[in-house]
Amino acid sequence: MYVVESKGGAIACMLLALFFLGTWPAIMTLLERRGRLPQHTYLDYTITNLLAAVIIALTFGQIGKSEPGMPNFLTQLSQDNWPCVLFAMAGGVVLSVGNLSTQYAWAFVGLSVTEVITSSITVVIGTTLNYFLDDKINNAEILFPGVGCFLVAVCLGSAVHSSNAADNKAKLRGFSNDYKDGAETKDISELKGALPNKVGAEDPESGIGTVEEAKAGTADFLIELENRRAIKVFGKSTWIGLAITFFAGVCFSLFSPAFNLATNDQWQTLKAGVPHLVVYTAFFYFSVSCFVIALILNITFLYRPVLNLPKSSLKAYVKDWDGRGWALLAGLLCGFGNGLQFMGGQAAGYAAADAVQALPLVSTFWGVLLFGEYRKSSRRTYVLLGGMLFMFIAAVGVLMASSGHRK
Repeated sequence: MYVVESKGGAIACMLLALFFLGTWPAIMTLLERRGRLPQHTYLDYTITNLLAAVIIALTFGQIGKSEPGMPNFLTQLSQDNWPCVLFAMAGGVVLSVGNLSTQYAWAFVGLSVTEVITSSITVVIGTTLNYFLDDKINNAEILFPGVGCFLVAVCLGSAVHSSNAADNKAKLRGFSNDYKDGAETKDISELKGALPNKVGAEDPESGIGTVEEAKAGTADFLIELENRRAIKVFGKSTWIGLAITFFAGVCFSLFSPAFNLATNDQWQTLKAGVPHLVVYTAFFYFSVSCFVIALILNITFLYRPVLNLPKSSLKAYVKDWDGRGWALLAGLLCGFGNGLQFMGGQAAGYAAADAVQALPLVSTFWGVLLFGEYRKSSRRTYVLLGGMLFMFIAAVGVLMASSGHRK
């Protein structure tokens, strides 16, 4: 099997994983904003997410000869390694639940802030756990200042969300003569009549179009987006989104330590003579459990939807081809991103590999470019946004600099 042996190779894996893991949430958000049910999108996504793990296992996991201490993927499937397999599958379960949760949080809190909060919780909890599980192979004097940078970024991210929400409320208050103070808490149906039909208007995500199209950052844009999107957020408390976001962050903080235990067996659960799970075998079992739990939850949500989403069915899902290609692409990006993160972590330490949690840098770029987030916002919002991105850049640099090398 192929093993990443150098620090440079590990960092390259982490950088590529950073791009993939920061891009797939933007694709999922795009589909929700276009009105596709999140249950349909996630079912498509989870198929290719598993496919990516199978491709990685059958290629990188089968390169070269199988050795007793480091068997190839297919050889290891028949070995008695179930304690570590269960750790890998537990990691897949919490990751799947976390990813499913963020799909709803993006609508309430926004792509950028959701990724900031979940990633920072992951670093603060998950990186600390991985540091001790990895027998402190990372440089603590460098690692934990990086964790501190993420904590500062969380505070700035929360301030960005608060400032941007205030900006949006001000825009909606001035939307029309009929829009009074406090009207933003009413149902969106009361605002639909205030927005004239826009003949020939394009998707609201682009923010670029004809004169008749709602411009990104305007009240027209916000209302048009709400009318079209699958998850309606007007009139709902932002605490719902924040609660979902923090829950997702806790889930994310546990999957990497679980994978670490699966591949390195720090708790010595394997029998004598049984080799540790190689990263490709662990990732395969990890992705299988991720697939199974996603299948169960999303089929349930088809018939028993949450957050007032409309009911659907398996038949309706199969017939829904609108945006399916994008959802399948999102699954591939997430699957390969996770695989690259684990490959880098096996070489340089999983604490350093958690530098990919700086993915909000990528997600914020897509959020601004595709969805018009923060357009026409106040100067205070822009200053806070710049500060948040600066701290994330510092954090990813510091965490990568802390990487050691597993003996």
